[in-house]
Amino acid sequence: MSSYLDTARRVIAVEAEGLAALSAGLGAPFDRAVETILAAHGRVVVSGMGKSGHIARKIAATLASTGTPSHFVHPAEASHGDLGMIAQGDVAIVISNSGETPEIADIVAHTRRFEIPLIGISGRENSTLVRQSDVALILPAVPEACGKGIVPTTSTTMTLALGDALAIALMEHRQFTPEHFRTFHPGGKLGARLARVGDLMHEDMPLVEETTPMTDALLTISQKGYGVTGVTAPDGRLVGIITDGDLRRHMDGLLDHKAGDVMTANPRTIGPGQLAEAALAEMQSRKITCLFAVDDGMPRGILHIHDCLRAGIV
Repeated sequence: MSSYLDTARRVIAVEAEGLAALSAGLGAPFDRAVETILAAHGRVVVSGMGKSGHIARKIAATLASTGTPSHFVHPAEASHGDLGMIAQGDVAIVISNSGETPEIADIVAHTRRFEIPLIGISGRENSTLVRQSDVALILPAVPEACGKGIVPTTSTTMTLALGDALAIALMEHRQFTPEHFRTFHPGGKLGARLARVGDLMHEDMPLVEETTPMTDALLTISQKGYGVTGVTAPDGRLVGIITDGDLRRHMDGLLDHKAGDVMTANPRTIGPGQLAEAALAEMQSRKITCLFAVDDGMPRGILHIHDCLRAGIV
């Protein structure tokens, strides 16, 4: 008997061969599928039964998060009222490896009746689904990884990859940016990584002027709770920062000084539009806890390292 590792490597090798065959076999129908989706005014409705249904759900989720409005419709539920979720202006993607799955018949018939473009994904070129489809994407005839041809493995892997390929092709055509992605995915690690300084910064900043007595500057530091204060020129530009290190260096006669005498000039700053991840890296490398967000020299907010950590940026 083969070892567990041997089995794992064999499965992955078979599925990798399937993906290579899928890539080699792509052609004009893939382009037509992308163009069909781009021409639609409604949503992309993805459907499939069983394992194909699980893959269909993932494809719908990937499309939706990358700028192509999409949702999954269960074919059995469609036969009991959910066909109303598929309307003119939509595009349907129906997945069935055999192309003969009984549960998809009503969805296919609905698309034909109301002239809704149908993209069929199947492993059988002469199947009913393929014959009924406006665009047919045929999976190559490669063995399932189970070795017996009964467990959907290679076929589902290829279908998933094909769905990803459609989503990324559409995303690139629409010039979908990380900012767009964050709009649809504000939570979790991905959302945190795409957060901007402007999303997390505090606009109620500790600021004093260069001529402010240190007695008042200390009061500002204490009241705002950041452990620092920015120092501004008469025109409002940020010209310095006072930290606890500056206070210690000027401890002798501190209260007799003005803020401009104590500050560190030309402090490190960051733009509000930069990634908060970059701000955190800057603070960690400089061993500081705060950064002022500055736009054209004017302070717009302050970001504390704890703001980044609370947002899940690590």
